[in-house]
Amino acid sequence: MSLKLHFHPFSSYCQKALIALYTNDTPFERVLVDLGDAASRARFTALWPMAKMPVLEDGARGLTIPEATIIIEYLDLQRPGATRFVPADPDLAWRTRLQDRFYDLHVQDPMQKIVGDRLRPPDQRDPFGVDAARDRLRAAYALVDRDMATRCWAVGDSFGLADCAAAPALFYADKVEPLGERWPHAARYLRRLMELPAFARAIDEAKPYAALFPL
Repeated sequence: MSLKLHFHPFSSYCQKALIALYTNDTPFERVLVDLGDAASRARFTALWPMAKMPVLEDGARGLTIPEATIIIEYLDLQRPGATRFVPADPDLAWRTRLQDRFYDLHVQDPMQKIVGDRLRPPDQRDPFGVDAARDRLRAAYALVDRDMATRCWAVGDSFGLADCAAAPALFYADKVEPLGERWPHAARYLRRLMELPAFARAIDEAKPYAALFPL
């Protein structure tokens, strides 16, 4: 099997890549990375010194591809399936990439700030930074709620790259800053994402590690 995914099931960015792989039933070898284990970390950093997951290896082409977004775009080009994650239409393509960056930068990033702060020792926490992160999440939620009032998917009429980004981002963000009734369209979009077989599978595989989530 020429494709290897170096990942951890509980990583939201790894789940983003898994959604794409599972959606198209793309065959790949799973390589579990445990950054808390010295040997596992050493093997992974030898492959990708930045030590950020996920990373895809394509043995047939001798390539190492980091970053979930780039992995999905690479799969779209080199292992295309029934679902195309970036539309062929140039206008829809840039909108898709914009929404992908939106969910990574404005939902994932502040969510991870809140989670990461909870993992710090009490005397090293950053309440000011956490409050700012919550403000960013609320601003992002407002935009998602506005957009999803008239949409089924993040861009256009088809599931794609941006939805792969949105699924784990909103799933975990909802746990630290609940959508509740204030953002009903965003909440409905999250429910739709959770019904996707590919995302449901990724979440189910992450359940054994749920105790790692501090909130």
